[in-house]
Amino acid sequence: METKQILEGFKLTFSKENDSLYFSPGRINLIGEHTDYNGGHVFPSAIGLGTYGAFAKREDNIVKLFSNNLPDAGVISFDVDNLSFDKKYGWSNYLRGMILEIGKLTDKKFSGFDLYLEGDLPDGAGLSSSASIEMLMGTILNEEYSLNIDPLEIVKAGKRVENNYIGVNTGIMDQFAVEMGRKDQAIFLDTNTMEYEYSPIDLGDYRILIMNTNKPHELASSKYNERRSECEEALVRLQTKLDIKSLGELDVNKFDQYTSLINDRILISRARHAVFENQRTIQAKKALDNKQLELFGRLVNASHISLQYDYEVSADELDFLVDSAWKFDGVLGARMIGGGFGGCAIAIVQKDQIDGLIKQIGPKYKEQFGYAADFYETQIVDGPHKYNGESNEN
Repeated sequence: METKQILEGFKLTFSKENDSLYFSPGRINLIGEHTDYNGGHVFPSAIGLGTYGAFAKREDNIVKLFSNNLPDAGVISFDVDNLSFDKKYGWSNYLRGMILEIGKLTDKKFSGFDLYLEGDLPDGAGLSSSASIEMLMGTILNEEYSLNIDPLEIVKAGKRVENNYIGVNTGIMDQFAVEMGRKDQAIFLDTNTMEYEYSPIDLGDYRILIMNTNKPHELASSKYNERRSECEEALVRLQTKLDIKSLGELDVNKFDQYTSLINDRILISRARHAVFENQRTIQAKKALDNKQLELFGRLVNASHISLQYDYEVSADELDFLVDSAWKFDGVLGARMIGGGFGGCAIAIVQKDQIDGLIKQIGPKYKEQFGYAADFYETQIVDGPHKYNGESNEN
């Protein structure tokens, strides 16, 4: 994205120059889906698609926000001391919630400010646009007001915004992946203990291709909460005999031996995904570290099958893209990512085969569903930071 147009947009909107410019990435998850709220492992990375924010302080207590991705909403204004949730503020509630939560972490008083946002994360694609703007806001406040808040506290603040302010019962992966992202590395995070390590992504001649269905995952929030409740009920039943705090504490054999405690087809399927996906993620990290790329690819494929059949969060569009990628020479692995019911999948593709894959799958997808899929080759980048002219390539 051209940063020049963002700076010009700020000037046109607020009739002054901005003080600074920030970038906050989106994220993909290589493997480990719907495990974060089940006390399992995830393996995400920050990506070069994300959100830019041009910022300038004001001398009063008024915050003015504008998103060029949602221009019809106009400039949204509010007092920095009046941050209670109100649906009339729409998309800006993610930022209002972050101002509120960051404010609780410091004794320093914020002045008002003007903030102009523009991003290249596809809307509704499941690349974590909400976490991107939450971590952008947290980083801006931390930097511009010299708060010295630990990045992990910003991550936790973002989760509280999602859970308590917005009302979506998400785990911590999205905010963690965005805030703690590191160039060319994935984050192996144990969401039960919050212990993490970085793992270099060395895919040789393969590249990560994002395949966007362009089907918004409209059911994601309600179904997400439903899946979480099902896993919680399965856990409660297992806890009648097992001393565990999360499904992530179980290995495959232990789970298999105690499924009679659950004794419900749907609940067993949901819990099986959480347990098996956690173990797949542990194996996938080891495979990548040991450069066992074919094994890594098979585990990625198995993740999709589990999400499709056990967790039932896929969609026809996602299954079409993934299945088509599996049949294409030069694809190491493919799976849906994110909450599901739409959004994106990833494919790990030989770099000289990417154009061929797009040309083969793209027209068939449009013929099947009546609208086009989009494809993005992405780079793995650092987390939110003040922009100093470096390129965040897609």
